[in-house]
Amino acid sequence: MIRFGIFVFWLLHFLPLPVLAPIGKGMGMLLYALGRERRRVARINLRLCFSELSDQQREKLVRAHFRAFGQSLLDRGILWWSSERRLRRLVQVEGLEHWQGVQGKPVIWLAPHFVGLDMGGVRLTADHPLVSMYSRQKSQAIDELLLHARTRFNPCIMVSRQEGLKPVIKAVKQGLPFYYLPDMDFGARDAEFVPFFGVPAATVTALPRLAKLTGAVVLPVVTRQLPGGRGYVVRFYPAWENFPGGDSYADTLRMNQFIEERVKEMPEQYFWLHKRFKTRPPGEARIYTH
Repeated sequence: MIRFGIFVFWLLHFLPLPVLAPIGKGMGMLLYALGRERRRVARINLRLCFSELSDQQREKLVRAHFRAFGQSLLDRGILWWSSERRLRRLVQVEGLEHWQGVQGKPVIWLAPHFVGLDMGGVRLTADHPLVSMYSRQKSQAIDELLLHARTRFNPCIMVSRQEGLKPVIKAVKQGLPFYYLPDMDFGARDAEFVPFFGVPAATVTALPRLAKLTGAVVLPVVTRQLPGGRGYVVRFYPAWENFPGGDSYADTLRMNQFIEERVKEMPEQYFWLHKRFKTRPPGEARIYTH
């Protein structure tokens, strides 16, 4: 069944993106209809993070997110099999002056979980080898496809989460940018409860620790999915000054606040299907229980 699904993705990747995009959005609405649990998680996340919106406004946002997510799933075929030339045409890069301004220094590319995350990451590998971390997939076929997409243009280093940060630190010191995905709940270990939209969220404090250990500059990079199947835009932001500042909590809060600002710019594209608030401070009730 998985291999049949991969074959369908392969067939669809030949379509022009303006044709593929609405098919992906339709698949997103199918996932919305069938994915009761993920739908519930997205609703809870948005209720916590956008309490000022009405129920109707949040529900509209949930649907918009599933459409954006569905499109990003089908667009994976472009990452897996399309030519470098096509990828460069579909994914534009902005803010290159910020990246060029820190070249020659160790760099951490801070890449929050928006739906275009993989599209942006693979597009950047066409210009430069990098190091990143990934979670091994249950399906060997999917795992191999993901690794293929992320390494086919340049000899990038993909480190599984089970391997830890030592290979990452070594690669950053050797000059590879670290494409770092910072904003998921991996439990209380190596994390602090730092507000995210005012809600205490178990947030890994690796960013300031890595920056200190490697002497790396933090350079945020965010990928936006454009409407109408017009492609994606990868945008580099200015390098952070005075980071790390010596206070792990304050440094991690700065990261969360930056992500919040980007989420407010395109809330439908943030990854709301993840249980971001699964781990709770001692004594607090669980959020995602039925």
